[in-house]
Amino acid sequence: MNPQFKTGLILSCSLLAGLGSANAATVGVDPSGPWQGFMNVFETPQHGGGFVFGSSWGTPDLTATFSGSVLTLGPNTVNDTNSFWYTPSGGPGAVGNKSMDANIYIETTGVYTGQTLTFTGDVLSNTLFGHVNQIGNGWNSVAFIKDFAPDYSSSVSVTASLVNGVFSLSLPTINDPARHVQYGFETIGPDVWSTDVAPYGNIQVGPVPEPSTFGLLGLGLLGLVARRMSGKGRA
Repeated sequence: MNPQFKTGLILSCSLLAGLGSANAATVGVDPSGPWQGFMNVFETPQHGGGFVFGSSWGTPDLTATFSGSVLTLGPNTVNDTNSFWYTPSGGPGAVGNKSMDANIYIETTGVYTGQTLTFTGDVLSNTLFGHVNQIGNGWNSVAFIKDFAPDYSSSVSVTASLVNGVFSLSLPTINDPARHVQYGFETIGPDVWSTDVAPYGNIQVGPVPEPSTFGLLGLGLLGLVARRMSGKGRA
């Protein structure tokens, strides 16, 4: 067999295998998607770290906003001077009095159940990791896929740290059409007064870059193989 033909055949089989998988799906960072926000609020570690409350929040209130195709994640801010949120009270230089667990995500019900879901994106920069506030509390942010029970009483999940470059994480979801599958980003850390945010940095995430020239060449080989195979055996 011609070596070039053999290489093209192997490549085409690999591509067709990926395209033909009915039990897998891939999603990315799409700014036009129906993104939602949810905030879980905890006491700071210095006050025991206990759960306080959780509720739906608008995505801008999570300090999670899109500009074009790029999502920027930052320390959460609360425009409330009450000592519940800040010590001694809200204002420039105040110390965050709560640990904020901010989730921005897309949720589906019964769409990706019973298959392997892959979530991909490209971390363009992360200047938030490693910073701490005045009393040593810092931030952590991850990409996630979560598969919730119908009543949200339990879940299975997978996460990936947001380090520079492309991330890809996959989760085989449970085959139950009543389950809820979420994918997105979770940022945990102390609240910061709005005028004090800049020194702590942020995270910028975008979609995975378009396929390279090599990838497009592979698709060209697939077409070439198809033409050669269809022509084989003709008189």
